[in-house]
Amino acid sequence: MTGINALFLLTGLLLFISVLASTISARLGLPLLLLFLGVGMLAGEDGPGGIVFEDFFIASLIGQAALSVILLDGGLRTKVSSFRVALKPAAVLATWGVIGTAGLLGLFATWILDVDWRLGMLLAAIVGSTDAAAVFALLRNSGVRLNERVQATLEIESGANDPMAILLVTALVGMLLQPETASVGGFVWMLTSQLGLGAILGLAGGWVLSRLMARLSLPDGLYALLILSGGTLVFAATNLLDGSGFLAVYLAGVVVGNRRSHATEHVLQVMDGLAWLAQAGMFVVLGLLVTPSKMLDYATEAFAMALFLTLVARPVAVAIGLTPFRYPRNELLYVSWVGLRGAVPVTLAIVPVVMGVPDSQLLFNVAFAVVLLSLLVQGATVPLAARWLGVEVPPRDEPRDKREVWVSEAAAVDMLEFCVEAGAKAEGRHPDELGTDHPGHDVRCVALVREGGLHRLTADTRLRPGDSVWMIAPDEISEQLARSFTGSRGELTANASFFGEFVVDPDSRASDLADAYGLRIEEAERELVMGELLAVRLGRPPVVGDRVEIGAFVLTVREMGDKGRITALGLKCPPLGGGR
Repeated sequence: MTGINALFLLTGLLLFISVLASTISARLGLPLLLLFLGVGMLAGEDGPGGIVFEDFFIASLIGQAALSVILLDGGLRTKVSSFRVALKPAAVLATWGVIGTAGLLGLFATWILDVDWRLGMLLAAIVGSTDAAAVFALLRNSGVRLNERVQATLEIESGANDPMAILLVTALVGMLLQPETASVGGFVWMLTSQLGLGAILGLAGGWVLSRLMARLSLPDGLYALLILSGGTLVFAATNLLDGSGFLAVYLAGVVVGNRRSHATEHVLQVMDGLAWLAQAGMFVVLGLLVTPSKMLDYATEAFAMALFLTLVARPVAVAIGLTPFRYPRNELLYVSWVGLRGAVPVTLAIVPVVMGVPDSQLLFNVAFAVVLLSLLVQGATVPLAARWLGVEVPPRDEPRDKREVWVSEAAAVDMLEFCVEAGAKAEGRHPDELGTDHPGHDVRCVALVREGGLHRLTADTRLRPGDSVWMIAPDEISEQLARSFTGSRGELTANASFFGEFVVDPDSRASDLADAYGLRIEEAERELVMGELLAVRLGRPPVVGDRVEIGAFVLTVREMGDKGRITALGLKCPPLGGGR
């Protein structure tokens, strides 16, 4: 019992320190995952903790279990509209991107490490795929809002590229250990079964889980356990049938997350905590597993490989893969830069060690060093690179908080919280008067919090700066409603400044707008509506933030509806005097 309690104490202490360390990650500008790794390394045999942990099998078990939880949570938060925008390009990156990156890096690794080409290619295959845990964590917690095409491409790629990486690693391990059994037909069949079974079982499992979640009546806390256990079943069953469990559990999460029901919010809240626990636990264990002093023996080679991977192999593979989809150059550069490495490469690096591949310890140490450099350099610059390359979209004018109140199994009302800012349009008005600004919609105030207490609404009530107002209103007008509470009268918010001073109906005729503002457009374009004009000039599926310049004017996609339809455009006019 003493040993068991000591293990519990150690586990709790490491996780406790990891969570506390998260409070300084933003101040230091370091990715949180890197701090988790650091805690594990400090607790390891080379650190002050002095814990000797060399069980690669246990580490692999913990890593795969944690990754299944992280991918499930990532799928739950991925909108199905993202697939409309980026499914094809992300699929190219998840297949060709991994092969191209691994091929180029493999040649470089063979030369710089002076090893057998199969070993060099195996090392490249291990670190050739982007990592879902790192991508989901850093993109969603970096404080930066990317345009949907870039974010969707990175997230779908990281969630779907594991089958190709696993195939390459498995094939190369087989070539090293049993070269006589390796065949092209076997590799093709393995990839087909990984992708096919992963997709079929993931979609089917997600459909079953979403139906159960909508129909069952359970205590709130059990819905997340239902989805977690169901996702684990999908993950394990798919792996046993030689499919990709990672792809399956990610797709199952996508299906569940996009079939909203009364339990969806409960599931998302609990899964968020479980995903953080999985990330913390996994990276602490991987930090314990590595021996920093051994990594230093190959520090120069690992640094050179990380540099080649980041600046040559990944950008070349991305450029070749995405050029047919007409991505702007700045987006190509950002997708190339945020090819984050994390737990997946380290987990894959464990496979040769467990299988007894010669020099596998070399592969593990170099792969781990490459992951550390990726998190340190690329991970820490995610927000900075987004702003520098212009792929950031300003935050929406949105409620401070939002709650769904389900009034039946199929119907819910949205409760939105807003905070009144000094000089805002709402200041000095009765809360219920704000509904008159949105005719055709049912808008009403249900609670007013003033000075920390609930304030009783009367006919004489007027809103003051600092008031917190809870409104029942449709979510589709939340952005317009938020503008009543934000900023000073006559001043543009960051959102309005980015998209332009005027909102343009995408169904208005291009000729009418051209005549009204003096826009210079081609004669053939005059017959189009504005949404069509913008889509034609872009030459790719539009997303919020896409811009087209027409002379000195700028048209920006402001809002997107279902099925990829533009529902609002922003028009930015040149400053008076003809400046830009």
